[in-house]
Amino acid sequence: MDDFQAGEETTFVVDDVSNVIKESIETTIGGNAYQHNKVNQWTSNVVEQCLNQLTKLGRSFKYIVTAVIMQKNGAGLHTASSCYWDNSTDGSCTLRWENKSMYCIVSVFGLAI
Repeated sequence: MDDFQAGEETTFVVDDVSNVIKESIETTIGGNAYQHNKVNQWTSNVVEQCLNQLTKLGRSFKYIVTAVIMQKNGAGLHTASSCYWDNSTDGSCTLRWENKSMYCIVSVFGLAI
């Protein structure tokens, strides 16, 4: 195994995680319009799919995934997070996705094992 691969296994690669999030949202929600009765299922599916795909990357991390789906109706939404961790190994990625009727905000935190 070369040095680059060894480094990849222990580094939180934001681009890889961002792609996983985007794919999970688009597979689950895609072109659907906001439907109140489907939001619980959608958020669960997005989170589960993210976790499944992240573990398939085979990296030595514990993951925390959160998802928020919000109807586009002019209301404001503010979020914040703070972490006390090792900046050289741990990381986070938040992605905001939207279509005509809703926003989906997913955050992934990766903590090196």
